[in-house]
Amino acid sequence: MGRRRTPKNAEPAVAGVGPAAGTYRTDTGTAELIPDGENPNGWLLMLNGVQSSHVDLADPLRLDFEYMRWIMALVQDRWPAAEKLRTLSLGGAACAMPRYLVAAFPHSRNVVVEIDGKLAAYVRDWFDLPRAPLLKIRVGEARQVTETLSESSRDLIIRDVFAGAVTPHALTTAEFTAAARKVLVPDGVYVVNCGDSPALATARREAATIAAAFTHTAIIADPPMLKGRRSGNIIIAGSDAPLGTGAGLPRALLGGAMPAQLWNDARVRQFGQSALPLTDTVPHSDAAPHP
Repeated sequence: MGRRRTPKNAEPAVAGVGPAAGTYRTDTGTAELIPDGENPNGWLLMLNGVQSSHVDLADPLRLDFEYMRWIMALVQDRWPAAEKLRTLSLGGAACAMPRYLVAAFPHSRNVVVEIDGKLAAYVRDWFDLPRAPLLKIRVGEARQVTETLSESSRDLIIRDVFAGAVTPHALTTAEFTAAARKVLVPDGVYVVNCGDSPALATARREAATIAAAFTHTAIIADPPMLKGRRSGNIIIAGSDAPLGTGAGLPRALLGGAMPAQLWNDARVRQFGQSALPLTDTVPHSDAAPHP
């Protein structure tokens, strides 16, 4: 991608003028905006050197990151466009998925939790996000905010939080998953973006943790990832209502540059059965699977 460089510690010159290529200081490091060389309306957001989000200013329903498309396919399989969804997105970055939810579900109410207040302000300025109540950004730590929310107050929770390439341990545990389940309505959906290596140890532990909390589970990922041939993203979902039952979902997952598979509850539980659920008192590195 071609890009225009600005000074390394650049700050936006004028509020409300939209994105400008460059590197910006945030509360937790740096954010770099890179124009999409193939799309004049596209912008890639890098956080601390890691690809984080892509936004198309002209089309909120365009998602360039495959895992985001998979999550939205699962959501749209569950609910019709007229649904008055109440969603909670843990991890904001460029708010690509919340923008999508506003466009796909016009009657929805969406809250984003972002730990970096300066980044949240930049993103609102750069990408002209919908305003509350359609899309509200709440600055705070994801677990602390989730634990303050009212019981049965959300239909959908999406966890997409990373510190570098790793989700903070406190957001992966049985205790946090129970807190998320309490915030959901009885048939609500909890979806996590799990980043993992070919060994799939983290994904197995996360699958075991979510399976212990919810009646139904599902996994979405591309076949090479599921076969342990590469590092990447695995989407794991839990609900107390069946997941991924629509006939159109498998077809939707086959679209795009990276076709994906849907694993049903039985296969997810088989995948995670040898792993210990993660807990607050057991670090990731010590939560070894059973022999």
